[in-house]
Amino acid sequence: MDTPLSVFDQARRHPDRAAVIDASGKETTYGDLIRRANQISRALAELGARRGARVLCLVGNRPAFLELTTATAQSGLYFVPVNRRSSAEEFRHFATDSRPVVVIAEPDIAAATTGMLDELGISERRRFAFDPVDGWRDYQELGAGLADDEPVDRPAGGLMIYTSGTSGRPKAVRRGLPDGPPRPMDPNAIATSARLGYLPGPGVHLVACPIYHAGPGGFAMRGLSLGQTVLMMDHFDAEEVLRLVERHRVTTTHLVPTMFHRMLRLPPEVRRRYDLSSLVSVVHGAAPCPPHVKQDMIDWLGPVVFEYYGATESGLVTGTSSAEWLAAPGTVGTAMPGVQLRILDDDHRDVPSGDVGTIYHSLAVPSFEYVGDEEKTAAARVDEFVTVGDLGCLDESGRLFLRDRRTDLIISGGVNIYPAEVEARLLAHPGVADAAVVGEPDDEWGQRVVAYVQPVEFGDETLPDRLTEFCRDGLARFKVPRRIEVVAELPRTESGKMRRRLVQRGQR
Repeated sequence: MDTPLSVFDQARRHPDRAAVIDASGKETTYGDLIRRANQISRALAELGARRGARVLCLVGNRPAFLELTTATAQSGLYFVPVNRRSSAEEFRHFATDSRPVVVIAEPDIAAATTGMLDELGISERRRFAFDPVDGWRDYQELGAGLADDEPVDRPAGGLMIYTSGTSGRPKAVRRGLPDGPPRPMDPNAIATSARLGYLPGPGVHLVACPIYHAGPGGFAMRGLSLGQTVLMMDHFDAEEVLRLVERHRVTTTHLVPTMFHRMLRLPPEVRRRYDLSSLVSVVHGAAPCPPHVKQDMIDWLGPVVFEYYGATESGLVTGTSSAEWLAAPGTVGTAMPGVQLRILDDDHRDVPSGDVGTIYHSLAVPSFEYVGDEEKTAAARVDEFVTVGDLGCLDESGRLFLRDRRTDLIISGGVNIYPAEVEARLLAHPGVADAAVVGEPDDEWGQRVVAYVQPVEFGDETLPDRLTEFCRDGLARFKVPRRIEVVAELPRTESGKMRRRLVQRGQR
């Protein structure tokens, strides 16, 4: 289409349209959002932020996140969003690794890290919190009183996002900054959005996931660029999602499979109570979705459930609609516009259709680097294709099916076992709220399959035995867990990914 699509262009055309509605119901227009971003851009320059500098942000689901994303996007800076619930040790890693010129944080983490930032040389002048905190400035001071018109110099910025750290310490992913001012969505980005049901024009996008994650944050900014209003929840609540969809006529949202589980467990009378007919796209990704859960969501909501496969490093790689998934249950779809897929063996040779190998893909976005780790960056590439270590296969129609991450693969007696497949079987049992499957050392077999389950209700001592029989009815014998343990809670990230190293370390 000829009309440029970006948050800046939407503000020029629709300054009075609501851009953001926060959890309290307060509205911010596109015009006000950009005026605030313009002030912040000037403030960051006054604080010494030069092209390529980093702005570290530990912010919850509040409009400030979008203000800062927009401001850095036109200031030649890297916006570095991280978990606002990070521990002090994790905060030290992020602050030491990213070397930010400015830090913005929620008051609780700010109060706990003042001395640490003093040690790192990040002075009170360059750190901002949302409530009064000794040693920090009020966030509202950032840019207050400065001109709010568009800056003359507007170099494009970018994102520096830390991987989720499910298999080790989070590693920063960064792309080179483009030349010139911020660019509108290109044809591939527009076509990719359309593949997932996101079309230009008015609508309401619900943010139910933590916005600092690449997926939720990216889809929120995608919504703004397309002209939607971003409606924020400060935390996920299954019934509250339904209430907000009905009240605000929500059209799009990004969820993760654990949220699907909780929504599907609402009593039938609660699920029927709300009018959800405004929804045109419920997108999910970030973690494998058991097929029965996906089917139940489609049966409930209709053909508005879309899925993507991607990563912090890659952007969106594949996508599938409800109809496409129903034609090939389990697929995560075909390649997005501008992307090519390959499945390679350990010698970097293409494998036949249907065979499992490492997923490689070309990039529709500029190439990335793992900051400070040239070896890891180089290891992720073969020719012009990259990988994040996931395993999968392609069918003859080019549809991708995920199997698991290579680091999660269990090899027992020389046979590959994919934890996601076993977890999907366990999650199909009505007594299981969550499940994690890992490999543990075995003198005879190399590894044995062990499952940890979080039950819907505690107190049933027969659950492990019943789950073993349930698995035997649906899985090959060598995939059935040798041991099933009941635990109070499993360590998932806020984006829904299982932190298996913590399962293996902490649940024994």
